[in-house]
Amino acid sequence: MRGDDGLGSVLAQELSNLEDKNITIFDGKTVPENFTGAIKRETPSHIIIVDAVEMDETPGHVKLVFKEEIANYSISTHAMPLSFLINYLETTTSAKIMLMGIQPKDMDLIDNMSPEIHESLNYVLKLFKHTLKNLKKS
Repeated sequence: MRGDDGLGSVLAQELSNLEDKNITIFDGKTVPENFTGAIKRETPSHIIIVDAVEMDETPGHVKLVFKEEIANYSISTHAMPLSFLINYLETTTSAKIMLMGIQPKDMDLIDNMSPEIHESLNYVLKLFKHTLKNLKKS
């Protein structure tokens, strides 16, 4: 029901279906800060946040957004800025934290996600699956 802004939740649901013991998935929706306690209890080595990020790119464009760049972009519709969440997690965990941004086409609260975003989510899902498969081999 959140259109392109719901891309993080859709990806979290898809990744949850992988049932891989090497990863823990949290669907933060619009309040990812509510999951900081659970995240810290997992003692992760890496945290990957995936969200809709307005980057003035073509819809579906995927980019790793560095912490120093966050102020340059409009990031989704969260109660708390993701930069605050990232700073908090950096001070309370030893995890390496990454923000993967996907350029939305439409941030209106509509029922359907844009086809470009579906395509990008499929690409990102394949990347995660490929990475997990390779981790198991090593």
